Amino acid sequence: MHPRSWLKASTASVLTAFSLIACSNFFEPVDSTPAPTEYTYNYWLLQRTYLYEDELPLLDEQGDSVSELYNKLSDPFTRYIPPAKSEETITHINTSIVPGDVGMEYYQIPQAEYPLVIYRVYPQSPAGRAGLPRYGNILNVNGVDITGQQAYNIYDSILTYSKNISVTVAYLGDTTTFELTKEDVYAPTIFVDTLDGIEIITITSFKLNTADQKNGTLGELKAHLEATRNTTAPRLIDLRNNPGGHVNHCTDMADLFIKKGAVSIRYSRSFAGDGTPTYNKTYVMATEGGAGENGKFVALVNHGSASCAEIFAAAIQEGAEIPIAGITTYGKGIGQSTWKTMAGGLSLITNLEFLTPKGNSYNKIGIIPNYPCETASLQCGLDAIEKAFGKKSSSKTLMKAHESSNSEPQILRRYKDFGGAIMEGDSTIWAN
Repeated sequence: MHPRSWLKASTASVLTAFSLIACSNFFEPVDSTPAPTEYTYNYWLLQRTYLYEDELPLLDEQGDSVSELYNKLSDPFTRYIPPAKSEETITHINTSIVPGDVGMEYYQIPQAEYPLVIYRVYPQSPAGRAGLPRYGNILNVNGVDITGQQAYNIYDSILTYSKNISVTVAYLGDTTTFELTKEDVYAPTIFVDTLDGIEIITITSFKLNTADQKNGTLGELKAHLEATRNTTAPRLIDLRNNPGGHVNHCTDMADLFIKKGAVSIRYSRSFAGDGTPTYNKTYVMATEGGAGENGKFVALVNHGSASCAEIFAAAIQEGAEIPIAGITTYGKGIGQSTWKTMAGGLSLITNLEFLTPKGNSYNKIGIIPNYPCETASLQCGLDAIEKAFGKKSSSKTLMKAHESSNSEPQILRRYKDFGGAIMEGDSTIWAN
């Protein structure tokens, strides 16, 4: 029985018992059904939704520690978030918001006197409106020189504790100081770069609310593909280190490339209105007419491409025959439902398994590239484009402002990404 039904039934039982007693000559105590506690509520949810049913007998029906209840299960993705952290977690799951920020991403150049470099500037942010240059070298923030191996940590600390930010940046021989005021910034999750004539579409996550606060990551990608629908040159989709996001976004985004057939398949364990466990197999089918259906693409993945990113990669690989380059992905083909608990906590319970469009499981296996490389570098993706389409390129000019750097930068961003593969319903279903 659903917990709400449990409470309604309890109330109805008490009222019925009272009316029967009122017509009698006898009055006896009536034991009311106790209201669910945080522990019993979570126990109830686990019994009806947890995917690995053979572990359920390990759980004690009565107890006080919700954390201990979850610790008895082997699945590391099934867990409990206490009330004090639940709202913050929901924000990280749903949005790309960076509270109190100027709107930039960075990388560090080892051994440089001033190692911190601006990698990206978000257009809809204080930095974007002020015109801070991409690849500008940050020299000083609020009177503090940004030097040494801890340059980013120093910079981040100043941004954390100061509202007004004065940033001195060196770029192409000029030094300029910009005056910024922090605000809550919605980061983009789609970035488009051109490298030696090859367009690179980077997808960092799959979020409901991003720089496109109405349509999220799906809206960002759809807008770009619609604007470039007639592009005939091959393009690279960069999914490296993408931890995932909302299922309806990653499947709808994959559908932009797939003309017909299945986009994704999933098994789920949940419950009916009366609390009876149910088992379902769901097919997400493609809708013809997507803006990416006639384009030429290669996707680039690595071991950090996980969950919803794997749903997307598997969908375009099997459903649109878009080749994959790089390293085998993480291999997370299971998902979790999230439940707001009675005490305001958050329960994350594995109750889903995802399959590729052809019905193949990739859990603990990963998505295997068509063009494997020893390292999932941009050059690996560009080489795959050459093999697939004959378009030759080189990543030597990736960082034109810093050509002395021979390796790709490790991107540093201030927003926290919870990842997963999330889907809305009576509960929010996702895979982190």
